[in-house]
Amino acid sequence: MSGINDFAFKMGTVNGTGSASANGLLMQAIFRMGIPVTGKNIFPSNIQGLPTWYEIRVSKDGYTARPSEVDLVVALNPSTYAKDVATVRPGGYLLYDSTWPLDPDLVREGITILGIPFGQMCVEAFEGDRDRTLLRNVAYAGSLAALLNIDMDIVGAMLTEKYGKKPKLLASNHKAIKLGFDYAQAHFTCPLPFHLEKMDATSDSILMDGNTACALGAVYAGATVGAWYPITPATALMEGFKMFCEKFRVDKETGLHNYAILQAEDEIAAAGIVIGAGWAGARSFTNTSGPGISLMQEFIGLAYYTDIPAVFFDVQRCGPATGMPTRTQQADLMSLAYASHGDTKHLILFPCNPREAFEMAVTSFDLAERFQTPVFVASDLDIGMNDWMVKRFEWDDAYRPDRGKVLDAAGLEQVQKFSRYLDVDGDGIAARTLPGIGGKGAYFVRGSGHDKHAAYTEDSDAYQEVVDRLTRKFAHAATAMPKPAFTLQDGADVGLVTIGGCDAAVREAADKLRAQGIVVDVMRIRGFPFGEEVRDFLSKHERTFVIEQNRDAQLKSLITIELHVAPDSLTSILDYGGMPLTAKVVVDAVTSHLAGVPA
Repeated sequence: MSGINDFAFKMGTVNGTGSASANGLLMQAIFRMGIPVTGKNIFPSNIQGLPTWYEIRVSKDGYTARPSEVDLVVALNPSTYAKDVATVRPGGYLLYDSTWPLDPDLVREGITILGIPFGQMCVEAFEGDRDRTLLRNVAYAGSLAALLNIDMDIVGAMLTEKYGKKPKLLASNHKAIKLGFDYAQAHFTCPLPFHLEKMDATSDSILMDGNTACALGAVYAGATVGAWYPITPATALMEGFKMFCEKFRVDKETGLHNYAILQAEDEIAAAGIVIGAGWAGARSFTNTSGPGISLMQEFIGLAYYTDIPAVFFDVQRCGPATGMPTRTQQADLMSLAYASHGDTKHLILFPCNPREAFEMAVTSFDLAERFQTPVFVASDLDIGMNDWMVKRFEWDDAYRPDRGKVLDAAGLEQVQKFSRYLDVDGDGIAARTLPGIGGKGAYFVRGSGHDKHAAYTEDSDAYQEVVDRLTRKFAHAATAMPKPAFTLQDGADVGLVTIGGCDAAVREAADKLRAQGIVVDVMRIRGFPFGEEVRDFLSKHERTFVIEQNRDAQLKSLITIELHVAPDSLTSILDYGGMPLTAKVVVDAVTSHLAGVPA
């Protein structure tokens, strides 16, 4: 790193001071310069007052994982100056607000310290404490434009797009940008040795967060019912769904809403609403995080046992208990796979970025109705709340929802007697009916013991017949899940296995390992239950590392349980501190283990 279009910088500010707008402006401007870029927001769980950071990585090669080192830190929060100074790589830069003097004890050899009096300049240039605070962020964005060679024409155009209808705001933002830009130009050598130069590498890409992508996927899939209880980091998903529905699901002539969104009194109620809507024939979903999944367990088991389709978007965060709500993790795998009491197994999709989140959102509804069962989309905070540069979404207008085995009135006439849980085809999937199509298709839905005819029973053989059918259905589902994604290299005898948002770091790590003479294959698992492709990959490598973001090696556990793989044949690489994974973590762990020195 640390070259043209290949570096990372970070802003350290105070939550609630308006820095998000300035950081977004910087990232969008770089993207519009045609340069691959990604951003990671590291924020506290309170509303305002605590430290927050925003990391921007520029990579001409298109790497999107969190950077392992930072070339420039913008330190605007005195309470974190010590941490910010320590973060700068050797030879890097620290930019701070010199309105307040920097403690000499914090000065570190080997880095260049730049001071700009942002606070003083904004006090002199603007009226009102609120405006001075907000525009201080715009001023530092202007100084970075000078130091990093961000195109000011693009910045100006973006300000006009945002504030064009608010002349006073537009004028003050232009003034603040110029304040920071002119000061940097006058006092420092601009640009810095690492800086930006225009490229043409983003024309086929967009910036998108995973929550918005899932919401859009739900719309495209034909979902009409959403129920949820607010929770970080998942709330924005339903907000996005509401926004899209208001735009696309309101009848222009009558004004009628062709959707229903309900904020329930708690997560338990939200799950009940979704399951009820699924039983009635609607495509329905809820969005939540780990604590919500914990509360929904009984209803999830009901849907599993009664063959009712429902989609659950789990935007994972750190646990256990309330954990760290604004940090990312992959620690819900076991709770999703076996959610509820008794013998249950569930379908899970693992998107790796917002583009896949969109695609898998659509797939989740098809799978839920095809297999008449809950389906989980296991996203995480990093995917859900951060902006990612991904390829533009594609859509096939020929798409038609897979509603599975649904008997209409004509279909019911062709059967002598309707038996709700009768497996006719041997795939474990029984035909269902929807309410209102006739008395012949009626049945009593119960979570207690029932036989294949949906009649109450406590007979052991009848009960076992029902749950054995569910086992066959789950096994059949393994053939319908998205296939793993492979990155294969000639001569590889080491395998890397991962899921979800770890993908970007693992693929980058594979490139770095190859540069060191270590050739690896990568398999990213995209769905559970696992297909035979997973077993085949494991059997072809002398050494396999399983990389995931949880303490207890949950992906490794699922593999060993479901595929009967010997646990000692797999080596875990675990990163569970709540930050997005870096390539360095993977490289260091693999090289250490191969050298016989466990990391």
